[in-house]
Amino acid sequence: MILVTGGAGFIGSHACVELINAGYDVVVVDNLVNSHEKSLDRVRQITGKRPEFVKADVCDEKAMDAVFSKYDIDSVIHFAGLKAVGESVQKPLEYFSNNLDASMVLCKVMRKHGVHNLVFSSSATVYSGDNEMPLTESSKTGNCTNPYGWTKYMSEQIFKALCVADPDLSIVLLRYFNPVGAHESGLIGEDPQGIPNNLMPYVSQVAIGRRDHLTVFGDDYDTTDGTGVRDYIHVVDLAKAHVLAIQYASGHKGCEVFNIGTGKGSSVLDIVHAYEKACGKKIPYVVGPRRAGDLATVYADTQKANKVLGFKAQYDLERMCADSWRWQTMNPNGFGD
Repeated sequence: MILVTGGAGFIGSHACVELINAGYDVVVVDNLVNSHEKSLDRVRQITGKRPEFVKADVCDEKAMDAVFSKYDIDSVIHFAGLKAVGESVQKPLEYFSNNLDASMVLCKVMRKHGVHNLVFSSSATVYSGDNEMPLTESSKTGNCTNPYGWTKYMSEQIFKALCVADPDLSIVLLRYFNPVGAHESGLIGEDPQGIPNNLMPYVSQVAIGRRDHLTVFGDDYDTTDGTGVRDYIHVVDLAKAHVLAIQYASGHKGCEVFNIGTGKGSSVLDIVHAYEKACGKKIPYVVGPRRAGDLATVYADTQKANKVLGFKAQYDLERMCADSWRWQTMNPNGFGD
């Protein structure tokens, strides 16, 4: 059985679908602070099977001990954590406390119950801003620009140290780039609380009429159209990478790092224009000043994941936007409908 922490969230719920489709039994632990249990009902609609669910906080060692005692868990995928970059700057203590405690409690309980395989939801935010592009797994890390990024970086250090201390451990660190889109059914997708922190859910809320316009932060970067370029990956591609990572972890020992992206960049305006095509209407936007800490271009070198895991992203930007729009139109108020 696979334990998925944060499994009711955006990426977690999509991972549950792919795990169930691959024949795994799944138990989800989620405190529902930034997610909805309804997403797991939707997972059942898609797959015919609902994951087992425990409402608990991964930082609660007693609750996690009870989960490992009740279920026969052989591998863990760890998504649970606070994840808003801007909020992390305002609430650094909450981010360090929550995200690092969750990683350490999880590992402590795994050790107690003899569970050795872990896939960790890391992030491209661990890379330093002074790297050449594309980013490889050996690009410089650290010098993170926000507390959220530091929590991912520090969690990685914890996991690497544990693998040195315990040769039985197998930990896979997946450094995501920019997950977007939704399941093709339109039943699960991204449902941010409050003002979206990421570009595509913001664009989709403008398209559906929940927001007046998009603000593009800077149009004077050294890119093809002057707007920032990022590596956007379809959330279903990302979810499938987790199945491959679980399979890899079960057959290897030690700690491995993989970039999970498409290997190519798209600009803010590329997203806007692709979304306009998907929804059949104009996306109004205004240009604002650059945001502090934003880089002109960030994209992944994905050769290692391709060679070692057999992972290659299948879906293009057009498909990402089409699936995002289907989710948005079917669920104009997210899971709150």
